[in-house]
Amino acid sequence: MARIILFLSVWGGLWLIAGCHPRERDQAYTQSIEKWHKAREERLTRRDGWLSLAGLFWLKEGQNTFGSDKENDIVFPAKAPALIGKFILTHGKVRAVIQDKVPVFTNSTIVHTLLLKSDADGSPTVLKCGTLSWYVIKRGDRYLIRLKDSANPNISRFKGIARYPVDKKWRVRAFLQPYDPPKKIAIANVLGQLSEEPCPGALIFKINDKEYRLDPIAEAGSDELFLIFSDETSGRTTYGAGRFLDIKRPDSSGYTYIDFNKAYNPPCAFSDFATCPLPPRQNHLPLKISAGEKDYDHHP
Repeated sequence: MARIILFLSVWGGLWLIAGCHPRERDQAYTQSIEKWHKAREERLTRRDGWLSLAGLFWLKEGQNTFGSDKENDIVFPAKAPALIGKFILTHGKVRAVIQDKVPVFTNSTIVHTLLLKSDADGSPTVLKCGTLSWYVIKRGDRYLIRLKDSANPNISRFKGIARYPVDKKWRVRAFLQPYDPPKKIAIANVLGQLSEEPCPGALIFKINDKEYRLDPIAEAGSDELFLIFSDETSGRTTYGAGRFLDIKRPDSSGYTYIDFNKAYNPPCAFSDFATCPLPPRQNHLPLKISAGEKDYDHHP
């Protein structure tokens, strides 16, 4: 039950302060994490969520035929038409040319030929045929086709993600020590590529009175910082290639909170068709972070 505390002010009035019992605050915190995780699982199981991934295909310069026929340069699942058309990659521009009478749509408009935006251009152009959808992604200086299937069995097989019990001790206050000037850090991905990502400073925090630091990524247009980290649970009880965290940008005094209860698996934990970034060497924590999501055990 909430407690009401009255204080006599120096001006003779009363200050009214509403407070909660610590146990109630802990319950409210746990409920907030559960709500966050439920929303996270709902995003995963959407018809176009990460569990819908069904293919990943490199584009070569020039023509790339695609469809379910094995003679195509890019072979889609058997449910697709034998020949859907071709992608034409020319100096960083990708055009789709669709075969006559093949029902391919974008935003309910049938497609015959169309210049495609990639994910590097903001929202990519999504093409659909039946339960399949696909679009262009750019990684480094190369282009790929990402294929999704809204009827992917991985969606119906999903039974949730095992997690550590919620524990408020894993929500730690951190200070962002700015890099002057801001620097870029090298981030590798599972494709073996390297990219340089903007890092505004080091997040410094303590666990059990010992100091640690992590380098976050400041993604353009985001009001959050992105963390890719590993720890002594990685490859044991949690995903071997590390986990992700999103945290609020620091306040005016330079402080924020890292909540390891919200540590989550990268898309690669659910599919072989993702292109996940990997933790930089300096973002390995030499302790067990027994919080957040554990490894996903339904990955085929």
